[in-house]
Amino acid sequence: MDKHKSSNSEKIRLNKKEYEQEYERLQIELVKLQEWIKFKGLKVVVIFEGRDAAGKGGTIKRILDKLNPRVCRVVALGTPTEKEKTQWYFQRYVQHLPAAGEMVLFDRSWYNRAGVEKVMNFCTDEEYNEFMRSCPEFERMLVRSGIILIKYWFSVSDEEQEKRFQKRINDPIRRWKLSPMDLESRAKWLEYSKAKDEMFKYTDIKQAPWFVVEADDKKCARLNTIHHLLSMIPYQDLTPNKIVLPPREKGKGYIRPPFEDQTFIPQIYK
Repeated sequence: MDKHKSSNSEKIRLNKKEYEQEYERLQIELVKLQEWIKFKGLKVVVIFEGRDAAGKGGTIKRILDKLNPRVCRVVALGTPTEKEKTQWYFQRYVQHLPAAGEMVLFDRSWYNRAGVEKVMNFCTDEEYNEFMRSCPEFERMLVRSGIILIKYWFSVSDEEQEKRFQKRINDPIRRWKLSPMDLESRAKWLEYSKAKDEMFKYTDIKQAPWFVVEADDKKCARLNTIHHLLSMIPYQDLTPNKIVLPPREKGKGYIRPPFEDQTFIPQIYK
């Protein structure tokens, strides 16, 4: 690994092979963390926020890669229904909070009110101000209840976001990721910056601080986030001893039905 100094701290520059090796190593550690969460009955909430195309979704996919969906799941809520709009603002998020032995990853969260709803005028000033007052207390309440709350903000430069938007526009596989809201938010870069700064001023609290992820380099952002997540929850290795498979039970005269009685899918690929 080629190490070099920066003005902030010592960094490690990875080539492609080293990145893949480190990614695999961190995946193993995530599985260990998963088993520890299940064993200790921990309740973990991880929030992913940031600008559009900042790499939140890609990082979440890498965290989930080898994990059991019964233990670790992602919550990505859509536009609230008419009924949900009449509820207490946090109500539709509360029902997705983890039980003991679970980790929930919020791909965007209740912070929609401080970001897109504020910038796009989807909420009133009274609703926004109430959110800023109540959100820190809501999160303190979650922490007091025993939930481990970790919040990540993915920061991407104007130039890099433009590059990723252009790539999505020209790639039919990625084009679905660009919604009209994403394009409109691109035009309101400064307004989103102001909203983020105001949000941090109120909600970067001691009990649940914001952790900023420099996301111009997607691969490094993924590794750095996973590495940091692992450091936030002390865990032990519960990997079981080597497993020996028991001998398979013999037929004892049982005759299975002929394969011809079953319906197989076409073997297009051989």
